[in-house]
Amino acid sequence: MKKTVKENKDGSITEEYKFSGDDLKNVKVKVDASEIEKMVSELTADLQRTRADFENYRKQVEMQRNNAVKSAEMASVYKVLPLLDDVERAIFAYKELAPLAKSLEKTVKELGLEKIVADEGVEFNPDLHEAVMAEGDGEKEVISEVLRAGYNYNGDVLRPAMVKVKKI
Repeated sequence: MKKTVKENKDGSITEEYKFSGDDLKNVKVKVDASEIEKMVSELTADLQRTRADFENYRKQVEMQRNNAVKSAEMASVYKVLPLLDDVERAIFAYKELAPLAKSLEKTVKELGLEKIVADEGVEFNPDLHEAVMAEGDGEKEVISEVLRAGYNYNGDVLRPAMVKVKKI
């Protein structure tokens, strides 16, 4: 065994011991089992916390990824809505295009789009409908005219239906 004594810059003294392989052959170490059990339980608790933190992080990243994908899909589908509006107006204006309506409905459904129910007489729902005009003095609001179709995309409102409301 080799002992080295150093004086630090702050005036304190540090002692260092270096052992060779021969010195360690005859060393006996007294170990307290309760100390080891305490250390093992602390390390186990740290490991469990680390695993839980990692699992929470993994779930958060997965949720963020899914939200990003869903937002990108919604943005892409939203760009198609003006085209759908134009095709619906054309079908309404030119009765010869009526067979096109079924094909359009099928395609819209395949995209995951669903038209919001906004027929005349349906009760106004601000979550699904956007009122641009209101007439009457009653308490109950019902739709009197649909100005622009609204759509749900995979269960979420992509665009509310633009409607006129009549208070009865």
